[in-house]
Amino acid sequence: MIRQGRRDLTVVRMTPDIIYDQLIGAGCVARLVFSWGGNPGVGSLHRFRDAVENDWPRPLEIEEHSHAGMANAYVAAASGLPFAVMRGYKGTDLPDHTASIKPITCPFTGEELTAVPALKLDVAVIHAQRADRAGNVQMWGLTGVQKEAVLAAERSLVTVEEVVDELEPTPNAVVLPNWVVTAVAEVPGGARPSYAQGYYDRDNMAYRAWDKISRDRDAFSAWLGELRSAA
Repeated sequence: MIRQGRRDLTVVRMTPDIIYDQLIGAGCVARLVFSWGGNPGVGSLHRFRDAVENDWPRPLEIEEHSHAGMANAYVAAASGLPFAVMRGYKGTDLPDHTASIKPITCPFTGEELTAVPALKLDVAVIHAQRADRAGNVQMWGLTGVQKEAVLAAERSLVTVEEVVDELEPTPNAVVLPNWVVTAVAEVPGGARPSYAQGYYDRDNMAYRAWDKISRDRDAFSAWLGELRSAA
């Protein structure tokens, strides 16, 4: 997306990390919906922070939720509902800063709850371990809300470590049937520098290296120039 020069994107993730930092620093993102942002185990996302604090390279609109709020919003969209209802925002100041978090009164008990709009996505992009040749996708480990994101999206792209003739039963695996997946791409190593359970571990050095690159605008701009010239 950086090499294609995409602009004015709204990107959504519960835990945006260095890939989102790269997109933000490259000026691709106009709006971020999230519940936590950081370089996991290292520190801040410096390009994200620079955009919020200094409008560099462009202003960034943010919509901040709790993890539970976003998880419920994904489930609402996946279920075809307009919003999700929860108790989780009580006692926080997030409703004061996020206009899409609204109070709602239960029609049965009178209890005041909180509503968040369904996260209906244009496109969901996830990574999984395997897919078969019919387009059924299998993933396991810490799958988070990847299933819900796919079900909440108009279209979905799933990158996988490998395409196989038949999906073997795996403990605690999730299978996305081909009728909910728009496209599958075989991309070995597609989760790097993060990990893919059963295939490779997280590359901690890559996260540390990104901290040094992203702290300085000139260093980041040099990295960005190399990325674009490699197209």
